Amino acid sequence: MKNQSFNQRLLAWFDRHGRKDLPWQQNPTPYRVWVSEIMLQQTQVATVIPYYQRFMQRFSNVLDLANAAQDEVLHLWTGLGYYARGRNLHKAAQKIRDEHQGEFPQDLEQVMALPGIGRSTAGAILSLALDQHHAILDGNVKRVLARYHAIEGWPGTSVVEKQMWQLAEQHTPTKHTAAYTQAIMDLGATICRRSKPLCPLCPQNSECAALAQGMQNQLPSPRPKKTLPTRTTTMLMLENRAGEILLQQRPPAGIWGGLWSFPELNQEQSNDALIQQWCLEQLGHDVAIEERWPSLRHSFSHFHLEILPVYLRSRGQQTQVADNNSTWFSPATPANIGLAAPVKALLTQLSIEIPTLRAS
Repeated sequence: MKNQSFNQRLLAWFDRHGRKDLPWQQNPTPYRVWVSEIMLQQTQVATVIPYYQRFMQRFSNVLDLANAAQDEVLHLWTGLGYYARGRNLHKAAQKIRDEHQGEFPQDLEQVMALPGIGRSTAGAILSLALDQHHAILDGNVKRVLARYHAIEGWPGTSVVEKQMWQLAEQHTPTKHTAAYTQAIMDLGATICRRSKPLCPLCPQNSECAALAQGMQNQLPSPRPKKTLPTRTTTMLMLENRAGEILLQQRPPAGIWGGLWSFPELNQEQSNDALIQQWCLEQLGHDVAIEERWPSLRHSFSHFHLEILPVYLRSRGQQTQVADNNSTWFSPATPANIGLAAPVKALLTQLSIEIPTLRAS
């Protein structure tokens, strides 16, 4: 009975207050919902909306996405972060094209077999797009369940996560699953928020165990803190005589996989003589070191990256690149390639600073 009343209260609240005008809620096909669910992972709705709209305008269906170059996909992902999501989206689209005749699969196990899709995302796609009966357990749902049932312990542990999956399945109704799925995500995003939850407005406040115990601000239990290490890299912003900047494509896997970045050196190799020697040996360029810029920090989930930007100019006439993983990039007429956020920021700064540096 308690589960039923939970569902009834939630659906009644959603009917009055839920979000129903988001772009991916219009014509909610599995493809459109899938793209939105991937973009929304660890990213706020307001941030996602313009990216989603641009993405859908270019890749209106799964075959358009599958047949596109990865560079174009990552270009449209630039600034959204967590770029493995974009790479996996592209790989999954190709798998759908090659193994499912271009049709998004409608079986949970088949959806989970696609790159970048786990149990919760698969369930969300099939329930939101097709009203199939599948539970989900994203961050918003974990927060709602942790508070409603006063579950202590970090949800990332297997024991707590298993308990939450059982509760998620118990609460998920066999009818109106799509509405329920959207409702519980909306409740977590707008009312049962990470900080300063709006408990007086919550439809579940009469039965919420955390609220009754005054624990709504302590649950869910936070991830155990650990000190993140800091790595340092020197990014070489090398300009040729045509005013173009040398970029190199990063390996497919790892940090910023498949994106374009500046040539990089380790911290211990960043003095002027070693930079010049390295550029001559590795890039084939005799360079003049024009200016060192202030460092900037970019944080990943498992470490901080301290970036030391150095602006260089090539003394030679060479405008060719040695391999397919390098290109000359024109800030004036930028190509449609994927750029890591700090690289994009530095290129923007270069387009402003370079004329002044040349004149000095």
